[in-house]
Amino acid sequence: MGEVFGNVALALGLVLVVEGLVYALAPRLIEQLLEMMRMMPIESRRLMGLVALTLGVALLWLAKALIG
Repeated sequence: MGEVFGNVALALGLVLVVEGLVYALAPRLIEQLLEMMRMMPIESRRLMGLVALTLGVALLWLAKALIG
C-alpha cells in the first residue's frame, strides 16, 4: 500500500511541477490555448482527453516495466 501511495504522490508531484512551469513561464500562451480549445467542438476535446489518457497510461506502464 505504501508503494502505491508513493507512486501516486510522485505522479501528482510531477504533474504539478510541469503545470507550474507552464503557468509561470508562459501564462499568455495558456490563455491562447484555452481560447482555442473553447472554439473546438466538445467531441474533439473529448478525443484529445482520451488520447492523452491513453498515452499517460502507456507511459506509466512503460516506466513501471523499465524500473521493475
